[in-house]
Formats: sequence, C-alpha cells, structure tokens
Amino acid sequence: MIEQALVSVENLAFVSALRNSTYIYPLVNAGHIFGVALLIGGIVPLDLRLLGLWRKYPVMVFVDVLRITSAAGLGLAVVCGVLLFATAAADYAGSTLFQAKIALVLLGVSNALILARVLKRRDIRSLPMESPMPLDLRAGGLLSLVVWISVLILGRLLGYF
Repeated sequence: MIEQALVSVENLAFVSALRNSTYIYPLVNAGHIFGVALLIGGIVPLDLRLLGLWRKYPVMVFVDVLRITSAAGLGLAVVCGVLLFATAAADYAGSTLFQAKIALVLLGVSNALILARVLKRRDIRSLPMESPMPLDLRAGGLLSLVVWISVLILGRLLGYF
C-alpha cells in the first residue's frame, strides 16, 4: 500500500514534468545543494565555537547570525529535497542510505532545538568570552557537527548507490 502511494506520487503530472525537465530538475537540485551549503555553512562555525574555537568572539554573535542562515538553508534544502524525493519516491524510500539520512536530519534538527532552548535558558552572555562553554553545550555542538557532516556524506552517497 505504501509503495503504491509512493508510485502515485512519482506519477503526478508536475513530478513527471520535473523528472523529465532539462532545466527545472537541475535547478531544483542546485537549490537543494544551495540549501545544504547554507545549513552546513552556518552550523559548522557555530558548532566549532561551542567546542571552543574563536573564544575571543561572543558565542551569541555566532548564534544570532548563523541560526538564521542555517534555518533558511534547512528550509530550502527540505523544500527542494521533497521535490527531488518525489521523482523517485519508491526507490528513495527503500534506500537504507536515504532512511539513515532522514533519521539523522531529524536528530540534527532535534539537537538544534534543544541547544536553542539551553542557550536561551542559560545566561551565556554573562560568561567571560575566554571561558570554555559548559559541557552540555560542547556535547551538543559535537553531536551537531557529527550529525550534519554525516547527513552531507549520506546525501552525496545517494547519488552513487
């Protein structure tokens, strides 16, 4: 029943048009890559700051700017990713690599939401800039770094397997 629904998605007129388009499919793919670049490009510096790099810069400067960039990138990557998924929904849904990627995306988003709550609850602005981040923030930054780089790798592997 699920496979029939996925095949039905693949057979939708706009999905067939997207799959067979010479220009639109590559543009959607580029949108997905651009979204991932914004996401990873925002997350990695923030995670590295939480882990202790660039201590002379307040962590909230990173949070205030890069949170917006990362969220916009995630939104764009998800919208374009759903369109790309629809073009071969049954194949992607059956792929262990794809399933792992989606599970890690959910873990990464959950971790980001938890980190945002912890940062909001703690008075990080009052910490001396040179002091190390609390252990829970460093652990969240490390988890984030590992998860999002793994998502990136799995996404690239999907094109080859």
